[in-house]
Amino acid sequence: MTWPFIIIFVGLLLTAWLGIPIGVGLAMIGLAILHFVAGGATQLAVNAVWNLFTDFTLSAVPLFIFMGEILMVSGVSRRIYSGISPFFERIPGRLLHTNIAVCTVFGSVSGASTSTAAAIGSVAYPELRDRKYHLPTVVGTLAAGGTLGLLIPPSLSLLIYGATQGVSIGRLFLAGILPGLMFTILFMSAIVVIVKQRPQIVPDAIRCTPWVDRISGLARLWPVVVLAFSVLGTIYLGWATPTEAAGIGVVASIVIGFMSGDLTIKKLWGAFHSATFTFGAIMFVAAGAIILAQSISITGLPHQLMQGISELSLSKYVILSLVVVIYLCLGCFFDGISLMLMTLPLVFPVLTGLGFDPIWLGVIITVLIEIGMLTPPVGINLFVLVGITKGEVSIGEAARATIPFWLILLSGVLILTLAPEIALFLPELVYSQ
Repeated sequence: MTWPFIIIFVGLLLTAWLGIPIGVGLAMIGLAILHFVAGGATQLAVNAVWNLFTDFTLSAVPLFIFMGEILMVSGVSRRIYSGISPFFERIPGRLLHTNIAVCTVFGSVSGASTSTAAAIGSVAYPELRDRKYHLPTVVGTLAAGGTLGLLIPPSLSLLIYGATQGVSIGRLFLAGILPGLMFTILFMSAIVVIVKQRPQIVPDAIRCTPWVDRISGLARLWPVVVLAFSVLGTIYLGWATPTEAAGIGVVASIVIGFMSGDLTIKKLWGAFHSATFTFGAIMFVAAGAIILAQSISITGLPHQLMQGISELSLSKYVILSLVVVIYLCLGCFFDGISLMLMTLPLVFPVLTGLGFDPIWLGVIITVLIEIGMLTPPVGINLFVLVGITKGEVSIGEAARATIPFWLILLSGVLILTLAPEIALFLPELVYSQ
């Protein structure tokens, strides 16, 4: 049991210290274990990678990424923002709430945190800057709202989790809905508290849109309804698999982009180009992670680890707390998807072996990597939004502004642990019929 742990620890340390690409580092660690511990069974790595790249379910990943890129360049986010913003003009915090609400709506058709933050940030930041809102707070709400794109279905994180661990993607998508809405409400509540304490961060009200105009403005949200039904509706009605639904979503987003957005052939090609690079980076890490998972599995490490834990007589909640701490620490240095793929080979069998529900676990891990999206020095959402500000807000200012939302996400892990029904209610309701 000792040598695999030594190889993993030393390998991860060298990967971080030498700046080796994560996919290469994970693959080298897995190959080292297969060669030196498993008697030279390195050929199993080839089989593992082949099975990964020929997995039909996982082929939904590039399609969802492509759909998110199309929505980002087509101007759909601008229509959503203008349709929702009038409803928050008289609530303490006003358009800061719009950032959260629009990220929630956009996340329901995007599936990725970074895409959500970038798409909404590019629209909201110039608008709120011109209205004299406190800029670090604007960035903080956008970064926090962007994390909802990774939890509310269709979620790229839950899709990859389900495909690599053999867990129902339909159930995972349903499990993300109520926690996503819970965080939306908690984020908005935090904004009210922040504005009550520091009213100067929000300018005085300038106008109030009549209710007739507010209701008519909701017509701008029809692309979201169409896309949500194209993806989620077809899955839950049993008309399409997640992969087929992703393909339908891509076609629908292209049609909507040309009909009501700013999509052009040039922008469509740019979206395809960007999605290709993003998917390549994810699958590069996934290939390394699957080699490591194969090596860990063949050496029986999860079983040995479970035996060691049982001998220590530790509560399963103590083990879960240790896993949370590990994710918080690693989230400072690795992006979310890489962190998930890197840790699942050990975390999934250990925690499910302790009796934790695999559907619930997928939501918890997604929330934990969302926290990493807000944590410097990596904090992908922070970097994306600071880039949009063109230097007007620093990383430090943005990070301080996200602290309340960081704490809410961490508290959400505790809430979901004490009340797992929040995540499991919809999957059990739909799939028990």
